[in-house]
Amino acid sequence: MQAVLTLLLAILFAAAPLVTDPFSGFRADQLPVPQVDPPVQPAGWAFSIWGVIYAWLIVSAAFGLWARRADADWQAARTPLVLSLAIGVPWLAIANASAIWATVTIFLMAAAAIAALLRAPVRDRWLLRAPVGLYAGWLTAASFVSLASTAAGYGFGDQLLWAYFSIALAALVAWAVQSRTAEWTYGLAVGWALLGIVVANLPALPLVAAVAGAALLLIAARATTRSRALP
Repeated sequence: MQAVLTLLLAILFAAAPLVTDPFSGFRADQLPVPQVDPPVQPAGWAFSIWGVIYAWLIVSAAFGLWARRADADWQAARTPLVLSLAIGVPWLAIANASAIWATVTIFLMAAAAIAALLRAPVRDRWLLRAPVGLYAGWLTAASFVSLASTAAGYGFGDQLLWAYFSIALAALVAWAVQSRTAEWTYGLAVGWALLGIVVANLPALPLVAAVAGAALLLIAARATTRSRALP
């Protein structure tokens, strides 16, 4: 049943943008201090990674149902992955309704996805660990983007301060996770988000771009070293 549920949720998760209002950041009326183009938000093209994530998770779940239905290693990763996807299905609707709940739930999604990544076996790497790594990496970055926008939107500090703080926290968490897994797709997704932040802030905010660029190089170096050290 868990294998069936994983595939069903992966399909529903991918279909959610087709039936839910689009989300490209919190609307002005969702926050006491409107966040218009916050510096922590990646450039729009960076969100295209979701197409790869959706498709790869569906392929992974379909293969798991077909060939690894009762495999103990796959089952260990499926449990937190199911939790993450179950939250992800209604997440767009949540984000359009409440910035606070969107932030809380995306952190839960990210934590569960990271747990799934750390439990994923080396075997069938490209059909389980790699797609989950990409998914978990993007959620890691997206969680701190949401945190920065929500905190600044409720007046707990300036947009710029939250941009620096959130980029640093995202890099710290990504470093810790990448230190525990050799799966470089995790670091790739975090780095892709950081690259989006770099591009979004040039030339207007070069210091934000520089901090995001430094974080990108740090995570890229860690992912490279770990991918060479372990299978």
